Amino acid sequence: MRAMLLVNPKATTTNARTRDVLIRALGAAVDLAVEETRYRGHAASLASTARAKGYDLVAVLGGDGTINETVNGLLNPVDGEPARDDPSAGRPGLIVIPGGSANVFARALGLPNDPVESTGAVLEALREGRRRTVGLGQALWEGQSRYFTFCSGMGYDAEVVRAVEGLRGAGRKATPTRYVNTALRHYLATDKRHPAMTLTGPGIPTAEGVFMAIISNTSPWTYVGTRPVTPTPWASFETGLDLLGLRRMSPVALAPVIRQILTESDVLPSGRHLVQLHDEPEFTLTAGRPVAFELDGDYLGERETVTFRSTPNALQVLV
Repeated sequence: MRAMLLVNPKATTTNARTRDVLIRALGAAVDLAVEETRYRGHAASLASTARAKGYDLVAVLGGDGTINETVNGLLNPVDGEPARDDPSAGRPGLIVIPGGSANVFARALGLPNDPVESTGAVLEALREGRRRTVGLGQALWEGQSRYFTFCSGMGYDAEVVRAVEGLRGAGRKATPTRYVNTALRHYLATDKRHPAMTLTGPGIPTAEGVFMAIISNTSPWTYVGTRPVTPTPWASFETGLDLLGLRRMSPVALAPVIRQILTESDVLPSGRHLVQLHDEPEFTLTAGRPVAFELDGDYLGERETVTFRSTPNALQVLV
């Protein structure tokens, strides 16, 4: 069995020791090739090459951004048409080893957050031939498309992602504390009076006046340390997409929502100022002005119209 290991040497919690342990462990089980990612988009290119060369597995040591690139390289070009009905067919299986700050996708799959412990878990899955087929989300805009593994967002949360990426570019690590502090600071600056977005979709009542939208392919949406954050607690890899939209951004409106999504409860947040969807195959967010847009915690610029689509049975993961 042939496998390609992609290592992001700049990921938040990736170090030489972890990389060496993983290389030795995987190398003892499969015919292993190792590649380091060197620039944004490199993981997608390497994963696409692995698929074209007939590798059986692609393993990733990195954060959610590197995993997202890898998934897109395995399934489709990053820019292109949606995949066919069974996009996982004939493609390498995926091995995920957490090496970032939040590691949402790996933890949502049930893997340990420690990379060495996760290596042991995936080696056991490899020995037993154990794979899980999961659905993905897909965002489509301006002739482009990109898959996401756990979440996308438009509006305020994407603005926070953009701000944190700016801090990372200045050499600071993207720790959970930094995300929280950045979110609090940015809340004071974001536009809380002029909502930009409208939600539409087949069979969905039109919802206007949306400030912020979280689109989920699974739950949790993210983690603050060990605490899961669950704005869409019913979301699952086995269902369609979920959404939580906010029509008010005042402290009075936000406080009960924040309290609810931090309780690890499967009860949905409630309120007339909320827009909620569960298990939907497709919907579209249209903005009256360009708004910030993110996928799996990666900022992708400002967009005015994005369609979100569920892709069932898209990916096989060893867990």
